[in-house]
Amino acid sequence: MSETSAWVIFIAAIFTNNILLTNFLGMCSFIACSGQIKTSLGLGTAVTFVMIMTTILNYVIYHFVLAPLGLIHLQFIVFIAVIAAFVQFVEMFVERFSPKLYFALGIFLPLITVNCAILGASLFMIIREYSFFQSVGFGFGAGIGWAVAIVLLAGLRQKMRYSNIPEPFQGVPIAMIVTGVLAMAFMGFAGMVSIQ
Repeated sequence: MSETSAWVIFIAAIFTNNILLTNFLGMCSFIACSGQIKTSLGLGTAVTFVMIMTTILNYVIYHFVLAPLGLIHLQFIVFIAVIAAFVQFVEMFVERFSPKLYFALGIFLPLITVNCAILGASLFMIIREYSFFQSVGFGFGAGIGWAVAIVLLAGLRQKMRYSNIPEPFQGVPIAMIVTGVLAMAFMGFAGMVSIQ
């Protein structure tokens, strides 16, 4: 992947290879926190920030500590520890500077630690053998793509409150159906660029 520019990877991670809509990573907080646009925008921003920073940190740790010492079998444990520490920092920051958002996100803010989209971004960067700048572009694009998807779903769910949806489809079922439709809509970007 060394010939692909970081800009192309960034655009592809948002549209054609959206980590949520193509790989369906990070669905639990996506469905649970997509009821309000403001809450979903806050969570999307937090996920984007954590994804960028942990991708950078995990790249440095993997290439300058784990690989040279022959400890790549510890990558899962180390990546999760880095993500957990960084999420703890974000949680303290949000609690201090935006208590309303902190209480709106509830349990899902600390659960960013186990959001598989964030771990997936770090693992994809290793599997696809990205350079440092490619990894930064991918982490940033994947975070923005996740945030775009959750804000889109939140907007649609707010509109659906005024719709006549059959009772068996109300709540999570219609959210899953709309997520599938969003994923198909994002497939329309597939001709732009692909990073797989």
